[in-house]
Amino acid sequence: MIMSKPKVSVVIPAYNGMKYLPDTLQSVWCQSFTDFEVILVDDGSSDNIKQWASQIKDSRFKFISQNNQGLSAARNTGINHSQGEYIAFLDSDDLWVPTKLETHVLCLDSNPEVGLVCSWTAMMNAQGQPTGRLLKPLADGNVYSQLLVKNIIDCPSVVVRRTCFDKVGLFNSKVRYVEDWEMWIRMATVCEFAVIKEPLVYYRQHPNNMSKNWQQMQLGFNQVISGAFESAPKELQHLKKLSYSHANLVLAWKALQSTDKDLQLAANFRASALRYNPKQILSHEFWRLSIAIALMRYFGLQGYNRFLEFVYTFRKRLSHSLPL
Repeated sequence: MIMSKPKVSVVIPAYNGMKYLPDTLQSVWCQSFTDFEVILVDDGSSDNIKQWASQIKDSRFKFISQNNQGLSAARNTGINHSQGEYIAFLDSDDLWVPTKLETHVLCLDSNPEVGLVCSWTAMMNAQGQPTGRLLKPLADGNVYSQLLVKNIIDCPSVVVRRTCFDKVGLFNSKVRYVEDWEMWIRMATVCEFAVIKEPLVYYRQHPNNMSKNWQQMQLGFNQVISGAFESAPKELQHLKKLSYSHANLVLAWKALQSTDKDLQLAANFRASALRYNPKQILSHEFWRLSIAIALMRYFGLQGYNRFLEFVYTFRKRLSHSLPL
């Protein structure tokens, strides 16, 4: 008997992610669309992931273990072992709402010119409580020029046609940070994108995904930006300064959100963002960052956290809760 291939392959890379991984995988099993396989790639974890994975008997589940090679290599391993027409990505600490795959598959089936579909993302804290903040990308059609400036797509919200990887290749394992951005830029040169304008993903904010080495992250930004503009057409070269400006804003947030809470470093990155693009001072993101720096400087970490709790409470009153 020949087994049919699944419609969707769900690739989940994991590195010491057992704290949240069971809930993440449960959100996949609860999908209304069921024609999928799950490929969990253990990237050299030292926790009990192998023992836990061996207890999963669902025939749609595959477990692959490899030496630690980084996020890009783990995703590539998952892609190489996948069989689906569409490939979805989910990180080991995030969650999908039950209609996630159903909605994306319908979009891709109905729009053959679209190669990548993303959705809006809802933020949650380490305990899994929604903060009320939504990431709302507007990634419709030809988004190449938008992506040259900044990453507008959250990886756990993405479902991609396999044929797109056939055209542009796999993730660049030499890029250790913002590697997904580098991939989306390449994909935007060969296919149209679409966005589902509803939050279908919960992104978990916790210390482990906020304390990244800023030097390595800065290197990643430099790799992606320099590489992207080497091949960008002449008429888009003016976007390079805007790209570096936005990268410095992101680095400022990472300095502020890291375990060290380095206010001076955050302020330095903010100043660099303005040097690359003085008009950045008019942006919402610049003032949101500036307010955060000021609050932490004058009221300390506890005062800043109390302010965030107030903001989260206010947001949740304005937003509707999402089904888990």
